[in-house]
Amino acid sequence: MEFSLTTLGSGSAKPLVDKYSSVHVLNARGRLFLIDCCEGAQFQLVRYHLSMMKIDHIFISHLHGDHCFGIFGLLSTMALIGRKTDLHIYAPRDFSSVLNFFMGHFGEGLKYNIIHHPLTFHDKQLICETKTADVYAFPLNHGIETYGFLFREKWQDHPLAPKDRYVRSVAYCSDTAPFERLAEWVDGVDILYHETTYTEDLRVQAAARFHSTAAQAAKVAAQARVGKLIAGHFSSRYKDLSVILDEACPIFPETYLAEEGKKFEIPYRRLDEE
Repeated sequence: MEFSLTTLGSGSAKPLVDKYSSVHVLNARGRLFLIDCCEGAQFQLVRYHLSMMKIDHIFISHLHGDHCFGIFGLLSTMALIGRKTDLHIYAPRDFSSVLNFFMGHFGEGLKYNIIHHPLTFHDKQLICETKTADVYAFPLNHGIETYGFLFREKWQDHPLAPKDRYVRSVAYCSDTAPFERLAEWVDGVDILYHETTYTEDLRVQAAARFHSTAAQAAKVAAQARVGKLIAGHFSSRYKDLSVILDEACPIFPETYLAEEGKKFEIPYRRLDEE
């Protein structure tokens, strides 16, 4: 039963011909969770054969355009292809005005409900429970209201689930500058996606813009004892992304680059294999 994270966009704010901005899909045993929704997100879903109709939950980390400009097109296309089931969007509270604008100008004839769940808290909190996963959110350090997400597989509701199955997990942290509690909140996850917008030579610029360097992300991964670190949200200045790995891997060897269309699967493990 699949539990995986697929990157559909690995870039940051500046448009590039070979990279989209932030958009990812978590597959939790056949149900898809969309994480951020950059401009053109729906085209990436089509390109990589990921069904929009299997997405019932969307998680928006913050309201910078490279993380949410694609939501209008996606919502409209869902209506066009006949969606009728509720769609839940978990996003900062100011997203309500964005949704109201969409509904006022483009929402006529929608046959499905869009339900905004405002994120307004200051600690890690359970925000969503489905048959396949529990989802937690926690505040990040990005200058505006921004949240990370942790997806933890849930087996107790599955009647055929083996009792000795290892529960798998993925955390998503973009965008953020380093802060003390982050490693605690993502401790022990199988996959940590963490922004690596800059390298250490631009540490001052990273701090000024509330971003992280590759070394800083690797330190979080090491402190949190995660399985793998997926580096992403790359600045457009880096034409050769090997510099990201060169900086992160000495600190945390299990570091990998996010690439458009690349899937990171978490394999089945028994509890006694931990």
